[in-house]
Amino acid sequence: MSIVIINNFGQYNHRISRTLTYLGIENKLISNETSLEDIEAMNPEGIILGGGPSIERIGNCEEIIRKMDVPILGICLGHQMIANVYGGQTTSAEIESYAQIELKIEKQVGIFEDVGDTLKVWASHKDEVIALPEDFEVLASSDKCAIEAMKHKNKDVYGIQFHPEVQHTPRGGEIFENFYRLCKK
Repeated sequence: MSIVIINNFGQYNHRISRTLTYLGIENKLISNETSLEDIEAMNPEGIILGGGPSIERIGNCEEIIRKMDVPILGICLGHQMIANVYGGQTTSAEIESYAQIELKIEKQVGIFEDVGDTLKVWASHKDEVIALPEDFEVLASSDKCAIEAMKHKNKDVYGIQFHPEVQHTPRGGEIFENFYRLCKK
């Protein structure tokens, strides 16, 4: 199994799977209640933590983040969970926003390799990471949020506040392809 997508009950989780399929990337969308042992038995090359409506419905995502030794990409709620597990801080945004925004790419590495200095994306700013975990660095920011994307300094663990799986993120497929390349190393 190439990529396992953890479904956190977000409206776009099925689109993540469909986008990966369109890109020719083998994937499987599973419940966030799936045991770590069952996930390990799938032998994933990478994990995507999908978005969702509530931090109260994260199933076993914390265990996945702590124990899986494969590249991980957290999208929206997945991004916030990664921050929380590693000691960062998440809170509700002062102004909720769901819109296409322009990211300023701070570092063109990993998932942002060869995407340029800016990127138009569809972002959800209901909850957001406000304090970066100690072992992480900011990869992208916007005028709405200082931590739109982050990366662990020593591991292929990424979090993004935006949704690369929707058409309002025109180059989102490149983000997934870059993540897949990391998984194939």
